[in-house]
Amino acid sequence: MQPRSIFEKIAPDNLWARRNAGDGLSGAPALMEKASLTRFAWISIAASIATIVLKTAAYKLTGSVGLFSDAVESLVNLAGGIMALMMLKIAARPADDEHAYGHNKAEYFSSGVEGTLILLAAGSIAWAAYGRLLNPKPLEQVGVGLLVSLAASIINLATALLMIRVGKKRNSITLEANGHHLMTDVWTSVGVIAAIGAVAITGWSRLDPIVAILVAANIVWTGVKIVRRSVAGLMDAALPVDDIAAVKTIFSRHETDGIQFHALRTRQAGARKFIAVDVLVPGAWSVQQGHDLLEKIEAEIRGAVSESSVFTHLEPIEDPLSYADQKLDRSGHSRPPQN
Repeated sequence: MQPRSIFEKIAPDNLWARRNAGDGLSGAPALMEKASLTRFAWISIAASIATIVLKTAAYKLTGSVGLFSDAVESLVNLAGGIMALMMLKIAARPADDEHAYGHNKAEYFSSGVEGTLILLAAGSIAWAAYGRLLNPKPLEQVGVGLLVSLAASIINLATALLMIRVGKKRNSITLEANGHHLMTDVWTSVGVIAAIGAVAITGWSRLDPIVAILVAANIVWTGVKIVRRSVAGLMDAALPVDDIAAVKTIFSRHETDGIQFHALRTRQAGARKFIAVDVLVPGAWSVQQGHDLLEKIEAEIRGAVSESSVFTHLEPIEDPLSYADQKLDRSGHSRPPQN
């Protein structure tokens, strides 16, 4: 149930957070699972280092601006992987007195920075490609360069698929964003390899920078999507439609018993989902009856929405003031003093 100021006064050691350990807000098993995600960030970092070495070698061998753009994006991948590792470590910290809702929002900073880095990489690629478009140069040692670049692409593909799969399974926007970033690198490499092959066959040198510019445009789109998702998280956007529908289905079952719900508010911080609602019951109920109902409703919601923390507020259904707090800011209604 929703914490009250008097409870906070008698529980300065964050007892309320420990009470919600069943929600995973500060429970040890959930934190251990979050901490385990850092090993995937280390995998991403290792893959980025390997691809930087390979793609730089491919660029030096061929002189292709397309392969140069590929190598630049791998540098961004490395920076993104390091950022992801730092933010995952912060997000894995338990709730404390200064951060009673945990540190999950740190993940949005990671994905936001990574999206910004993607946009910067796209700009640098487009600039280099523009210069080569004006002054085309023949490519060298194309065969060896393509083989080296292909090896780097295979490493990136395997890592990207792993990051996306684990990110979706664990609700980690950091790993998912990192995976999508690596996947854009894979598509970059595919386009560059195809362009270099076409240049070797046709002898048309300008095709190399043209493809690099097209790749940069695709990278921009990916970066914009990642940044938008990060901003939405930092702005406390509501939970996905499917999660809200699951919560409302639970409400519908209890409404047949004469219970009412209002002021449903939801938000997400990284993997953690927060759900708050007012529950209206007959005023003649005992405190124990109301408490038992809220515990049941909270448990049902946690079972339907993974990694959720639920806050309920009990109100008497007959009291008009029970309907005055449906908006986030109350209009100042108060009960007249009793004689």
